[in-house]
Parts: sequence; C-alpha cells; structure tokens
Amino acid sequence: MTTRARRPQRRNQVLSREQIIDTAVEMLDAGGESALTIRALTERLSTGSGAIYYHVGTRDELLDTATETVIGAALATRPAGTAATPGDEIRVVALALFDAIAAHQWLATRLSLQIIRNPVGPVTVGIFERIGGQVGALGVPRASWFDAASTLVHYILGAVSQNARIEGDTSGIDPSGDRDEFFDAASTAWQGLDPEAYPFMHAIVGQMREHDDREQFLTGIAVILDGLTHLC
Repeated sequence: MTTRARRPQRRNQVLSREQIIDTAVEMLDAGGESALTIRALTERLSTGSGAIYYHVGTRDELLDTATETVIGAALATRPAGTAATPGDEIRVVALALFDAIAAHQWLATRLSLQIIRNPVGPVTVGIFERIGGQVGALGVPRASWFDAASTLVHYILGAVSQNARIEGDTSGIDPSGDRDEFFDAASTAWQGLDPEAYPFMHAIVGQMREHDDREQFLTGIAVILDGLTHLC
C-alpha cells in the first residue's frame, strides 16, 4: 500500500500583503537571502505560491518590498519633542538607518542594489528627501544642496554597511565572530607594529579597542554637519 506525501495544511483566514512581507522579513533576519524562497515562504504561511505572486510578485520584487518596508519605517522616525533642529532630524534618521541595518543584516546589500538599480524608487528618493530636506534649513546654499545631501547619504550608507554582513566572497571572515574578540586581536596586532614607523596606530590603539560603534557614527555625522555650516 502506497502512501501519499502529506500536503501542508492550508490556512483558513485570508492572507494579507502585510503578513507576507512581515514573514519574509522574519525569514531574512533568521537566515539571510538564501533562506527566503517562494517555496519556503508558502510552507511557512500554509498557502499556495499563487497568493504570494498575487500580493507581492516575484521573489526579487518581494526582496525589494521587504527593503522598502524596513527602510520606510526607519525614515519615518522623528525626534522627540517639538523643538527639533534640522541637525536633530538628520541625526535621528541617520541613527534609525544605522540601527535598522544592524538589526537586519541582509539589508545593506539590498539597500545598495535598490539605490543603484532604481534611482527613482521609494528607497532612494525617500532617503535623499528625508536627509536632503534638512540641508536647506541648515543654511546650506541651494547650489550646494546635492553635494551636501550626497555627502551625508554616502557617509551614512557607508558607515552602516561596514557593520553589516558581507554578501559574496567571505573567505577568511567568520560571520558569527565576536566583536570584542576581533578588536582585541586587532589592537594586539597594532601594538606589535614598529612605534617609530606607525606612531599614529600606536596612539589610537586604546581608542579602537574601547570605541562604541553608534557613538563613533554620530561623531561622523557631527563632523559633517559642522562642515556643512561653512558652506553658507
């Protein structure tokens, strides 16, 4: 007597687009892009592939939508209180993007792809509008708005991506490596350098070991904002 493979039980309630996106983000967070397939998603949601394609389209479109959802939430972050300055607005949204990419390790690669492939998409336009919308209020001349906004955006994306998981060739990199162990090993190696040939490296070795990534990130924002005031 032969037995048929048991099919996953279909859900009775109506599946929403938001449920699909939220589940996709959970799967990406847990296992990266390789974990998110249409088949795995349908099994997780106890539904058919037709429902996925109907609500969000292909897998690539789902990845784009997941990126837009997470970035959109970060861009919606506002300073507490009613007396926020343009600098406050920039710092708050910059830190929200930093925290979003730290929380969603797959996001850095997808964010870069969106900006390169779709310059008129909601991610690219949203980031530039949210950041760039403050440079005029800082007093930056209109002729320098693009340069000022680009400098901020490039710094933010570069800094946050540096702390994210690297997609592609990761030979020699332990994705689960401990941050403190890494900096301890690096600082020990720097201390072993010739102090006469590398005086700067010896001067900062203690700072490197004990620095806080978020505080260092905000220091960079402060340096850029201070520089932008000199464009006035």
